[in-house]
Amino acid sequence: MMGPVLAACLLIILSTAWISQANGATCKKDGGVCTCNDQTKNVDCSSKGLTAIPSNIPADTDRLDLQSNKLSSLPRTAFYGLSKLTYLTLSNNQLQTLPAGVFDELKNLETLWLKTATSSGLSHEECLTAYLSSHISAWSQNKLQSLPHGVFDELTELKTLHLNNNQLRRVPEGAFNFLEKLTRLQLYGNPWDCSCNDILYLSKWIREKEGKVNGIESATCVNKKAVLEITEEEAAEDCVYPNTTTAIPTTIITTLASSNDDDIPELPVPQENFQKFLGYQEPDHLPTQPQCLMSISGYLGLMMSLVLTSAAILYVIHFLKKA
Repeated sequence: MMGPVLAACLLIILSTAWISQANGATCKKDGGVCTCNDQTKNVDCSSKGLTAIPSNIPADTDRLDLQSNKLSSLPRTAFYGLSKLTYLTLSNNQLQTLPAGVFDELKNLETLWLKTATSSGLSHEECLTAYLSSHISAWSQNKLQSLPHGVFDELTELKTLHLNNNQLRRVPEGAFNFLEKLTRLQLYGNPWDCSCNDILYLSKWIREKEGKVNGIESATCVNKKAVLEITEEEAAEDCVYPNTTTAIPTTIITTLASSNDDDIPELPVPQENFQKFLGYQEPDHLPTQPQCLMSISGYLGLMMSLVLTSAAILYVIHFLKKA
């Protein structure tokens, strides 16, 4: 009778493994990579070499630490279901832009870190200590080049926002208009382009909030002049950035519409430049390569679990018939 007992145990173990595989464990206690504290509702996924955000982060998480990983992009639904978050850090990753609506679910968020670590002003020994203590690699740094319109609009409870040491040249019109509770905003370490009239919104906003929001006065242009001091005369140019959709001149559209295909000359425009001209961005609903690999491995694991579970069931039936 030991045969059926062993088979039943095997069935239970395989079923548990299948459930774990299907749920995609996040916390170490369940076989995941992150450290989860049930009492404080903290989830620490920092310095894990992650290329994608772990699935199934507990819905009641209050603080989520994703700093010092290798996140190069985020899906638009990255934080859906995490409405109780009050603290989120994505510092020291490889992010260059953010998808529109990525923070819309975070209605209770109070602190958001999107900065890059910097060793400016530290001695050699201090830099080495900082490197060893934080496990930040030289290639793991956010270099945000742009922000989508309305990316912060839903963060009405936000009090602290760190955007320092990125590659931001401008922010969209109205970027901070809904952050009524904001008390600290770090903007330094960005190459703010003060020759373009797009900077006038930020300049005016800083002047209005000076003394009310800490840290904003430190924003400086590439020529070292303070952003808050920029005038309309200085920022007179209409600049076009890679992520800004530019309308195609109507004369070109008319010409193309009235011409035969054989008459249209082939223009030697490099694909990369053409994409920049159109403000091309990869669709945020397509999975990144690491996410594809994770999905494939998940399906393979699931299929293997099903095969083994079926074998265990047949094994139990076989011994029951003999008994």
